[in-house]
Amino acid sequence: MKQLEHLARQAESEGAATPARPLTFVRGATTASLSDDETEVARIMQICNACRYCEGFCAVFPAMTRRLEFGKADVNYLANLCHNCGACLHACQYAPPHEFAVNVPQAMARVRVQTYGDYAWPRAAGQLYRRNGLTLSLAAAAALAFFLVLVVSINGGLLHAPLAGNFYAIFPHNTLAIMFGAVFGFAMLALALGVRRFWRDVSPGREGAGMGATAEAAQAALRLKYLDGGHGKGCNESDDAFTHWRRRFHHFTFYGFMLCFAATCVATLYHYLLGQQAPYPLLSAPVLLGTAGGIGLLIGPAGLLWLNLRRHPDQGDAAQKPMDRGFIALLFFTSLTGLLLLALRDTALMGLTLAIHLGVVMALFLTLPYGKFAHGIFRSAALLKFAIEKRQASRLQLGAD
Repeated sequence: MKQLEHLARQAESEGAATPARPLTFVRGATTASLSDDETEVARIMQICNACRYCEGFCAVFPAMTRRLEFGKADVNYLANLCHNCGACLHACQYAPPHEFAVNVPQAMARVRVQTYGDYAWPRAAGQLYRRNGLTLSLAAAAALAFFLVLVVSINGGLLHAPLAGNFYAIFPHNTLAIMFGAVFGFAMLALALGVRRFWRDVSPGREGAGMGATAEAAQAALRLKYLDGGHGKGCNESDDAFTHWRRRFHHFTFYGFMLCFAATCVATLYHYLLGQQAPYPLLSAPVLLGTAGGIGLLIGPAGLLWLNLRRHPDQGDAAQKPMDRGFIALLFFTSLTGLLLLALRDTALMGLTLAIHLGVVMALFLTLPYGKFAHGIFRSAALLKFAIEKRQASRLQLGAD
């Protein structure tokens, strides 16, 4: 524990530090290209590296112990490896109000959103992360207005005679396929190029991912392994109690989204491969998959919003709450309007409901590359890096104190 003793002596000589003026223990060259938030993570990681009380909590701390200094790439990698479960904050003896002011979840959260902007494609679009609330609002308003104007111009009004659920009597299939396909394709391309830049920085050796590492990373991502606090009890909430609800609500959200995506894929096969056009019966595969996914996308986002509203400010970055809640709201209303459309598809309100639903979906697609959706992509890449790194010999030969 000699390093912690050295840090304590430095703290006494410099005076008590506060979160507004954190102690800096990062070696010279390491801080050269770091932002203030990245420097704070590097400072905290050096303290944690000397303490190691939380070494078994999650992937961040074993990855940390393989390093003595923390450059920009290391900090960005560790920040995206953090799942913000809060376990280390509640266990830390150096957490505020201690003079070391160690708050891993908050520091990591601030760097995570910075990485999304730094690695965004095209680069100029990185500013959209920093103005995410405005981005979401404008995208939602523009998309919704666009589809409402279309439905009025095509049908001469928002109400029409019942069309037996035939959506394509309102909007032609090929028009929708081209429009949404182009936007979704761009979103996936932007995310792929962004995470490619991230991977090149955090893995300069271009190490390959074997089947074992890939399978481990996929399992950790799909199970949200590191939302169990490292001890299987779950995340810490503001009352210091352990709970698995964040993990459960994330699962409802993710698998609900994937079921809805599967419904779209199956409907596409029905249309092009089998020659069967919508509307599909209530017991058909596309409708059943979409309904199950829609229910998941109601439960998950509602639960995540509830937890977000209750979470203590020390457990994350308060500045990101508009981004978090905006993304949660888009997912929730995508599901809500989709289920309403299913319920009203045989009525005169179908056109209006369809226009609202398509507007919300378009807003979601437009903001995918520059909103909270990115966290899942970057975190998966960090998990793969961790799985690869675990299989390599450590370059550090640390002796005793």
